[in-house]
Amino acid sequence: MSYPHTLTSLTPREAITDALYRAIIGFDRNDVSIFNSAFAEDVIGEIRAGDGGIIDGLSNVRAQVLDHVGHMDTTHMISNVRVDVKDGANTASLTAYALAQHCPPGKGKEPDAPKYLVGGEYWMDLMRDEGDGLWKIKKWVLDVIWTQGDASVMQKPH
Repeated sequence: MSYPHTLTSLTPREAITDALYRAIIGFDRNDVSIFNSAFAEDVIGEIRAGDGGIIDGLSNVRAQVLDHVGHMDTTHMISNVRVDVKDGANTASLTAYALAQHCPPGKGKEPDAPKYLVGGEYWMDLMRDEGDGLWKIKKWVLDVIWTQGDASVMQKPH
């Protein structure tokens, strides 16, 4: 299934939130195209957990995050989305809660397969791209609040 990058008739707040949703679809479906559509080329990512840190630029975010998680069986559930944007502005900020379930590739439907659940909060700065009109993430912070399950699921393959 192919996911459209652009949806019609969105309000400004919905269009801003859609940047987050495009990124999440990219994670859960390992869809590079829709993932890329969610981010500015010069995005800064930060993961506040373990050995996280700052990730500079879309190609690095893709390599360190999507290439790591995209092949897994995952679902990222988003809630409590709040958008701050002034009327007519081309920049905005967003916060949201997330629950992300991770499972080794192809094992998600196996009841006894190892799973790793992460609860966290996203903080984002976004901008409207003058080229395609889409809202894109300029800064993405993931603050991991809690985890549950088998953390080895998140180990990068050697």
